[in-house]
Amino acid sequence: MNRPNVARVNGIELSYEETGTGPLVVMVMGTGSPGRVWRAHQQPALTKAGHRVVTFDNRGIAPSSECAEGFTIDDMVADTAALIEHLGGGPAVVVGTSLGAHITQELALARPDVVRAAVMIATYGRNTPVQEAISAGERALYDNKITLPPEYEAAITAELNLSPHTLADDRTARDWLDIIGFSPQEVTPGVRAQMEIHAHEGDRLAAYRGITVPSLVIGFADDRRLPVRLAREVADAIPGARYEEVAKAGHFGYLEQPAEVNRLLLGFLSALR
Repeated sequence: MNRPNVARVNGIELSYEETGTGPLVVMVMGTGSPGRVWRAHQQPALTKAGHRVVTFDNRGIAPSSECAEGFTIDDMVADTAALIEHLGGGPAVVVGTSLGAHITQELALARPDVVRAAVMIATYGRNTPVQEAISAGERALYDNKITLPPEYEAAITAELNLSPHTLADDRTARDWLDIIGFSPQEVTPGVRAQMEIHAHEGDRLAAYRGITVPSLVIGFADDRRLPVRLAREVADAIPGARYEEVAKAGHFGYLEQPAEVNRLLLGFLSALR
């Protein structure tokens, strides 16, 4: 049973849910997304496999502290470390996707004492000019109070985040457009603060040579938002990291190809025991 809780850590409040018993797994979501996204596929699979699974809303995502005045990636790393310490039972396996993967990498580097192992999904160690332009455009939409028509926003979201193989089937494409349309990502001041982090990210690949915890990097072959070569670069930078690539999956690959993502996660966690 899900148990919503509030941890008062690092000077803020973090809302989190905990399921299961066993070795601790903490899951970190990406920009603008709540922790409950993990509920669809990964949280149940990990819980069933005998893990204590904690998902949480990063700062900027209500009901966690919004911190609309702004914050840094270091703040988000410190939040995750403080949450693990609050939970006890650490060090934890930390699983992150997109911005959550970036947080996971930085956490493994800065606080290996709280990280048993790290899994980075759809990750990156640097930004490309195209990614920088997309991020700047998304910030500009909010700053200029521009609201896209819902149908167009859903279509753009699908095109950027789903595999062409998913969208090639008209019925599946309509289903995804409906899902995205029914649960649009609201850009609140807190989410805008998360988006600002992308404006200040540099090339961190050389630093990741200092990561010493067991690491798994999962790339999605059809990821348009963070091309798969960026995930490969992170895996190449981390000594001894294992790299796996999921076919027919875009940036939302953990939702598009959950069985394969779960297989990789559970295999990696099983090898740690």
